[in-house]
Amino acid sequence: MARPGTAVYNLTKFGLNAFSEALRQEVGPKRLRVSVVEPGTVDTELSSHVRDGIREAIVRQVEGIELLRPEDIADAVTYIVTRDRRVAVNEMLVRAAERTW
Repeated sequence: MARPGTAVYNLTKFGLNAFSEALRQEVGPKRLRVSVVEPGTVDTELSSHVRDGIREAIVRQVEGIELLRPEDIADAVTYIVTRDRRVAVNEMLVRAAERTW
């Protein structure tokens, strides 16, 4: 989700989606699968690597939400890679249940 102050971050994320979709179309006929997992707010150290103003905004934004755990994302990846070869999961958005935005 694009937000003020996160332009470069968003550029890399949106670019990755376009790259993955093109790659999926190129290698799909070879029965290679390309999937994108888009995790919502996961309880990681990411917020400790941003400048102070952004860090406080992140904390306010997720206040009261039970954040995803890294294991939740690992479960999503496990689901994708264990599907039958005839099944392709192109994209998976995983969000905390309480997140409304």
